[in-house]
Amino acid sequence: MRRSIRVSRRRSAGVTPTNFPRLWLSRSAVACPLISNGSPDERRRAFTGLVVAVALVAGLPAVAQVNPLPPDKAFRFSARLVDAQTVEVRFMIAEGYYLYRDKIHFAIEPAAAGLTVPRLPEGKIKEDQFFGRVETYRGDVVVKLAVKDPKPGQQIVIAAESQGCADIGICYPPTVQRVTLALPAGTVVPDARGDSPKKSWFN
Repeated sequence: MRRSIRVSRRRSAGVTPTNFPRLWLSRSAVACPLISNGSPDERRRAFTGLVVAVALVAGLPAVAQVNPLPPDKAFRFSARLVDAQTVEVRFMIAEGYYLYRDKIHFAIEPAAAGLTVPRLPEGKIKEDQFFGRVETYRGDVVVKLAVKDPKPGQQIVIAAESQGCADIGICYPPTVQRVTLALPAGTVVPDARGDSPKKSWFN
């Protein structure tokens, strides 16, 4: 007797499996239907069930349990002031995860303060099944941002948008993390840690 398996396709802000046959995915991993609108525990259970079900249907080894890190743990973001007009930002990427170089963008609030175009370090070339030939980062990534029009004592917010994946075969939607800093009069201050990532620039 042939047994059919029904796979739910409800939306969520969670992570998206990417190691399944191409018919399960659009060209962009982010465009795929996500899994659940429930609580974090409900989303994790739904995601695990989907991975196992699709693996069985596709003839892939079943995944007994999937516990991906939340994006703010997989891609920790921090920033510190180097001087009155230079901000050093850092992504600390967990082992087994990576970021796409061309998916990293920065902005500053208030916008009038302005940022120069940052020079990102070179990444490692990866032949990605969804994005083609891309550069990726693992480990720590450090970038220096120059503030165009700093005002002493002004409070600024550095926003960093990024997108990454895990080696176990899942990708995250683009996320935004923010750090608030107060511009000094030429002194260096301790690191500031980013808050939990948001889904987009407008959240």
